[in-house]
Amino acid sequence: MDALSDYPVIHYQSVAWGDMDAFGHVNNVLYYRYIESARIAYFDRLKVFQQGILSVVASSQCHYLKPVFYPDVLRVAARVDEMRNSAIRMHYLLFSEQQNEIVAKAEAVIVFVDNVQMKKTLIPEDIRNSIISLESSVDHILNRAINIK
Repeated sequence: MDALSDYPVIHYQSVAWGDMDAFGHVNNVLYYRYIESARIAYFDRLKVFQQGILSVVASSQCHYLKPVFYPDVLRVAARVDEMRNSAIRMHYLLFSEQQNEIVAKAEAVIVFVDNVQMKKTLIPEDIRNSIISLESSVDHILNRAINIK
């Protein structure tokens, strides 16, 4: 799928029977769980959880393009589109293997938080460099807003 080629992390998500709601399609709440799994896969690549730093979702949104049904496997693509001092904006595409097309697009702002004071903190330099390197691996150039809090 060419649309996913500039996303450095692709998480494969099997749709479970229990993911469907009374209308017979995947419930909208589950998309956020799928997106979370892709974000965790991205952060695992960066070794974020080994840094003693936390991250919180400050905002998120999802645009549902097509309903998803069991059985299916979604490819949930994740990338960072913008990096600020203490936050990143991530973008996601959800691609249905059953339908062979993108079924949803999503976005989230993630804020990095000091795990002791529980206040926003600067993104550590090694994580910042790892994000740049990971995005460069698929020739994706992210926006960098420096000195914006």
